[in-house]
Amino acid sequence: MGKRDDLIAQYAEDLRSKCGMEPDMALLTKVTIGCGPAIYDADASTVAATQPGEIETVKKNFLIKKLGLKDGPDLDAAIQKVMETYGMSERNKYRAVVYYMLTKHFGKEGVYA
Repeated sequence: MGKRDDLIAQYAEDLRSKCGMEPDMALLTKVTIGCGPAIYDADASTVAATQPGEIETVKKNFLIKKLGLKDGPDLDAAIQKVMETYGMSERNKYRAVVYYMLTKHFGKEGVYA
């Protein structure tokens, strides 16, 4: 197993233990690959939920550009819901896990087909 496989296993464990959901491993793998080299960078691999700029980045670069969603209050509400599901006290919210949950929330798995 390579480093990416190790990270995917870690993300799957976070989804199970911290978010209470059984991951679709094929989708989780595709979302992780879609994150590109960011998953290997300590800072870029996580989402700082308390920084408004970071939330805006998730909204613009992932929800709007990648998933093709229209901007609106439902995007902010979905990000907030995902952050609460992950656990607001959880310091390391992995970007791939957040993106995976947002993809599932909006039913946009087809983007990764």
